[in-house]
Amino acid sequence: MVQIKEKKRHTILFASLGALTILLFAADIMSGSVLIPVGSALKALFSMNVDVAVKTIVVDFRLPKAVTAILTGMALSVSGLQMQTVFRNPLAGPYVLGISAGASLGVAIFAMGFSSVFAMDVFSHGGAWPLALVAWLGAFLVMLLVLFVSARVNDNMTILILGILFSSAATAIVSILQYFSSESMLKSFIVWTMGSLGSVTVNQLTVLAPATLLGILVAFAKVKDLDAFLLGENYVRSLGVNITISRLAIFFSSSLLAGTITAFCGPIGFVGIAAPHLARVAFRSASHLVLIPAVLLIGAAVMLLSDIIAQLPGMKATLPINSVTALLGIPVVVWMIVKNRKFSGI
Repeated sequence: MVQIKEKKRHTILFASLGALTILLFAADIMSGSVLIPVGSALKALFSMNVDVAVKTIVVDFRLPKAVTAILTGMALSVSGLQMQTVFRNPLAGPYVLGISAGASLGVAIFAMGFSSVFAMDVFSHGGAWPLALVAWLGAFLVMLLVLFVSARVNDNMTILILGILFSSAATAIVSILQYFSSESMLKSFIVWTMGSLGSVTVNQLTVLAPATLLGILVAFAKVKDLDAFLLGENYVRSLGVNITISRLAIFFSSSLLAGTITAFCGPIGFVGIAAPHLARVAFRSASHLVLIPAVLLIGAAVMLLSDIIAQLPGMKATLPINSVTALLGIPVVVWMIVKNRKFSGI
């Protein structure tokens, strides 16, 4: 009886989150410096008779940006959930553990370290694949360092601190590259670090979307392993699971997700930490078969809301998306620390 009630409650929650995400998606397309009515937006999306300017704004700019917001929220949330589970630490996440910093370092080396060789602005003309590859490489290298340490240190707080140190080291190298880079490249990189969803082109989406979906599929494939990690490594071994291979698969997924988003949208923080906690509180479940779909919807909704706020609807100004996600995510993290809630297995 209890299980039936829980399933019913979960179904209602999923339906509500799905409806909220759709509403925010529509609102995101209509919002901006030029407010577009619902009817005009729908006509533009379905190639009906509509003003050319409206169609250009909706199809060429706002639709890719809204899709990017959804993919970004999904990727960072799933990445954060996996890191919190594997390290059994509520503060773990792609930003805190240095994955985003590693991806930023890869982009910085490619953009500023070799800018004089390539003599081009990689953010607008470098193509999607080179940017993604260097971000994946940087993220995965930092993740391997964290994996190496976690195999030798049992204390999760120590691993978290070391992750922050790795992040600081990557940031220090980026600062050195900034110091020696050209003025134009430095300006482009600084703007990139503030985070932006609107700079992602349709061509870049052809890389961002498949990479994100692949990372999410790997996470779904490791649902049983993630559930087992909540009970400790000894329990994982008792199930006959190869911990090294399982961790590598999970870290590959997290690095792919965080690295891809960082490459195209900049380092976006706090979504990966906050969304998993919101999912646990709302669904009251430790099962990753429930939590992964939950964080996908919550992450997408949070990023769409952040994008709407960042655009300051009706005004020409646009806020850095990183600032908005921080203002939305920090209260959740502070609330978690103050309440000192003990979630299952974390």
